[in-house]
Amino acid sequence: MKHFSKLLGIGITSGLILGGVLGIVQQFTNKKVYLLLMNVDYIPIVKDWNVGPVMGFIFHLIVSIALVFVLYYVLKKLKLHQKIAIYILANTFGGALLFSLTALSERTPAITDAAAFIYWVIGHAIYGASVGVMVYFMQKNRSNHNE
Repeated sequence: MKHFSKLLGIGITSGLILGGVLGIVQQFTNKKVYLLLMNVDYIPIVKDWNVGPVMGFIFHLIVSIALVFVLYYVLKKLKLHQKIAIYILANTFGGALLFSLTALSERTPAITDAAAFIYWVIGHAIYGASVGVMVYFMQKNRSNHNE
């Protein structure tokens, strides 16, 4: 159960970091990368709901938590779960792919907006780094307690 709560905390903390980074970027550059993070225009049924900023952020955190669990357990099976670089690469690549969702909304950056793409990808690399570092130390602390 302790392991579950640590992964839950990593998902929440990393999700807060990504939201904060993209929120700051949007504030200073006017590139709608935070809006893209909160966007649900591409999700059937959900797009018809009146999702406000708080619910959008909660949805983002749920996705972050789920991603941390899935990625951790997939990497654990491959014995790569302590490699910080793998988390960075997976989340950077995943973020780059997710940027294509911007084409499905009028409110988000244009798919051709190179600056928004770079900010988005850097934000996801930071997210991956935060997940990887926290998982690494979670495992390291676990190993130290088992010695």
